[in-house]
Amino acid sequence: MTIDDPARPETPAQEPPVQESPAQESSTQESPTTPHKPTTWSALRPLLLRLHFYAGVLVAPFLLVAALSGLLYALSFQAEKVVYAHELEVPVGDTTLPLSRQADAARAANPDGTVTAVWPGAEPGATTRVLMADPDAPEGTSLAVFVDPYTGDVRGQLPSYGSSGALPLRTWIDGLHRDLHLGEFGRNYSELAASWLWVIALGGLLLWIGRRRKNRRALFVPEGGPASRRRTLSWHGSVGLWAAAGLVLLSATGLTWSRYAGENIGTVQDGLGGATPTLTATVGGAPTGHEGHEGHGDGHSGGTTAQGPDVGLDRAVEAARAAGIDSPRISVALPADGKGYVVKETDTQFPLELDSVALDPADGTVLDRLAFADYPLLAKLTRIGIDAHMGVFLGLFNQLLLAALALALVLMILWGYRMWWLRRPGRPAARGAWRKVPVTLLLPLAAATALVAWFVPLLGISLLLFLTVDLALALTAKAKARTRAKSGTNRTA
Repeated sequence: MTIDDPARPETPAQEPPVQESPAQESSTQESPTTPHKPTTWSALRPLLLRLHFYAGVLVAPFLLVAALSGLLYALSFQAEKVVYAHELEVPVGDTTLPLSRQADAARAANPDGTVTAVWPGAEPGATTRVLMADPDAPEGTSLAVFVDPYTGDVRGQLPSYGSSGALPLRTWIDGLHRDLHLGEFGRNYSELAASWLWVIALGGLLLWIGRRRKNRRALFVPEGGPASRRRTLSWHGSVGLWAAAGLVLLSATGLTWSRYAGENIGTVQDGLGGATPTLTATVGGAPTGHEGHEGHGDGHSGGTTAQGPDVGLDRAVEAARAAGIDSPRISVALPADGKGYVVKETDTQFPLELDSVALDPADGTVLDRLAFADYPLLAKLTRIGIDAHMGVFLGLFNQLLLAALALALVLMILWGYRMWWLRRPGRPAARGAWRKVPVTLLLPLAAATALVAWFVPLLGISLLLFLTVDLALALTAKAKARTRAKSGTNRTA
């Protein structure tokens, strides 16, 4: 996000002796004496510069908080493995105990809790996670009891959040990233940041390409040399070019969890036939309901144990394996509230293994089966996008990529403010740039802006605020100019 001031020339102390003229910075280079018709880009560029300037100055603080907390979140996956190593890892034994005995060990360790799900260890040396509904667990979480699958010893108990099983460290960082631990009110900060991120990224990309279109190498490779505003702009633009696609994807997937834009996105997705399919898990055929977005809800945090005949955990898993659930990474939801066993694949590594099956607890027969391959294309893309935003798609590579994007955004914001400081007071492009845009382009642009503002409400509200502030500054400037002119006339008289 380039916090730029094209209206003010560089000083010799800030730039190298050779400076770009306004004609060199524009998309066309013609002699000042040669009449020419303004191009679409030359008409749009000042308007885009002004929007980019205001967004960079006023929205960047929200983006900076989101980027720093997002960086911490990306690193928290590996940090969890270190902090909670005792709960997550055990020496590899010769044979594993039946899941039912491991669940019994968890019940014995926490008699007041109710087992709702079991996550068997996916690899040798990993503990089994038994999730329990417990009155003492924090709201929205389950109590995870970590059981040694070889000995049945309980290694520890921790709150677990979401389908990714976030433990207290990652849960706290996730809350910081999502709402600053301020509840529903705090979610406005992250929605505002996500609403503007794609606008700033794409706007900055257009400005950078338009500025360097005749020097392709300078688009991708930052300039060297002594520290200066020109060099800072080069780093800002080049890094932004490399990061633009990832930032736009982060913005889009982040909006799916937002309060206002997220609701609109869900409505459009359902209308296009891209809703996530549901699994019929209720004994008797009633659907369980929409699966919803993964990651910010557990699905196993409540419920009561089913009454009546029960084939047990181990036979349920055997039946699920026979029905095609063959991934080593699975979660087993126990029967509750009239529903049967639900066995889901949870392997988000490529190729994805996310099939699920519902089983009758009485005899283990299949009630319903849902294959990820049968999801509508839009539902598949949504699931993959959300998993990528969470850092669980492609594992460590995904987390390192998220960390790189977050770090790049932090650096671009700092570079942007540095450029603004070097060119203080940092005036944006001149007002009235919209008047130079052809009507045939201005009307569709205004209509598209209004549509996007309605679909992404916090973007629309903040954009209206920017326009109001800009108008107030313009009126103030005009009033001061009139006062100065009147005072000069009086002195002359």
